Amino acid sequence: MPRKRVEERANHERWLVSYADFITLLFAFFVVMFATSHVDKKKVQQVSDSVQQAINKGAQVSHATKDPNSTATGNPDVPEIEAQLKMALSEEITAGKVSIHMEPRGLVISLRQGAFFPSGGDTIAPDSYPSVAKIAAVMKKMPGGIQLEGHTDSVPIHNEHFRSNWELSTARSIAMMDLLCTRYEISNKRFGVAGYADTQPVASNEEEQGREHNRRVDVVLLNQPRESAGLSGGKTSEEKNE
Repeated sequence: MPRKRVEERANHERWLVSYADFITLLFAFFVVMFATSHVDKKKVQQVSDSVQQAINKGAQVSHATKDPNSTATGNPDVPEIEAQLKMALSEEITAGKVSIHMEPRGLVISLRQGAFFPSGGDTIAPDSYPSVAKIAAVMKKMPGGIQLEGHTDSVPIHNEHFRSNWELSTARSIAMMDLLCTRYEISNKRFGVAGYADTQPVASNEEEQGREHNRRVDVVLLNQPRESAGLSGGKTSEEKNE
């Protein structure tokens, strides 16, 4: 005899499985939300403080790196020093004895021969010492190298002391260095001395006014030590005659 098929009853409670899964997920969601809302405030504050300190240090490093007035030698604000020096030497600048300007290598102070040296000589005039003292005071504030560069006009010289403008320009640079080292106690290790004769004029040698500007000793307060600046100095009279 053929078997009778037993009819399967439909399960109307299967939805409970899906409902239980949903409730489980919803419970897990609220547990996570509750946990994140009770984060340790002390630890959060510590993290915040650490981040703030890192930002501050980074800003300081960035400022030191990007500041064009800062140097490896720790020189102060060069434009500020320039302004102070121009104020201190205002009378000399007005009288045309001194001029000051900035170059990429540093602060250049041009001393006109007529105010500091006799014609054809390398002896510094004693009445110019107060002006030199003002410059020396600034040198002590700026620990970088110092380059002394003598210049002449194009009129040849030949007297009992100097055979050429090369010797004269170099001798004036050396005389200025000696004064700064002995009288104002600037270390001689900071100096470089050069004589350029008439090879680097700042004005035309065709007129007396231009020649007066060309006869000078430039005091260059370098932004860094001379070795770092890669300066080899100008030719001395001995090198020129070789």
